[in-house]
Amino acid sequence: MKVIASSMIPQTTAPWAFYVSLFALLLSTANGFAAIPLITDDTGTQGKGKFQLELFGEYGHDKEERITIKNSNVASTLTYGIIDPVDIIVSIPYQFWRSEDPQSMTKGDGISDIAIESKWRFYEKEGLSIALKPGFTIPTGDEEKGLGAGRATYCLYFVASREMNPWAFHLNLAYIRNENKEDERKDIWHASLASAVDVMKNLKLAVDTGVESNPDSLSSTPAAYILGGVIYSLRENLDIGLGLKSGLTKAETDIAVRGGITWRF
Repeated sequence: MKVIASSMIPQTTAPWAFYVSLFALLLSTANGFAAIPLITDDTGTQGKGKFQLELFGEYGHDKEERITIKNSNVASTLTYGIIDPVDIIVSIPYQFWRSEDPQSMTKGDGISDIAIESKWRFYEKEGLSIALKPGFTIPTGDEEKGLGAGRATYCLYFVASREMNPWAFHLNLAYIRNENKEDERKDIWHASLASAVDVMKNLKLAVDTGVESNPDSLSSTPAAYILGGVIYSLRENLDIGLGLKSGLTKAETDIAVRGGITWRF
């Protein structure tokens, strides 16, 4: 296991708020693989034998007391349609983070925990569809560098979508088993709601809001966010998404920019 060089370790022990804030940043970028830049997923699947490749990036800025955390996350996510209503999803994330306080600075970068999920759309009728999305992470990230949980985590998402042209609404309810080596809360609950509307040909406006359990076991304040963004289709099979996410509580990242490209083939 690779260990941080001594020059990168602060001379004073960082407060617990740093570790909780950093974990929240990692968690917020890891859960779910929705239409970029949304966090809330939809019930759509690729179809048998078809692929989707997403190249995603996020930059987040968070300040807790006198500690400033800057976190960048890039990820490549490949989705494959096993049969029409069932997809398998693999995401490989890469993290860059930097923490500063008046006395010290720490940073790290590297591959984070790889995520594997499956989506099964088991109901579809008159514009309403429902899916289940179980998944797990592989502890490939170096937890000593703040790049992973150190243990496998598990999740189960309930996903519902309602299509009412030109509107679409999406609901996610989830349980995440947050196994970790940092004494954080292990039972994480998530709820989010998103809406998108076609405003002109090839252009959608979207809004997304959600709430999630605080990983800090000593705090009952949940992490809540709101996000606004646009999705532009360059071609029928190629989308570009860009959004801005703001934290509604102190447990959430203060501000983050999210964007990326989606290619279906």
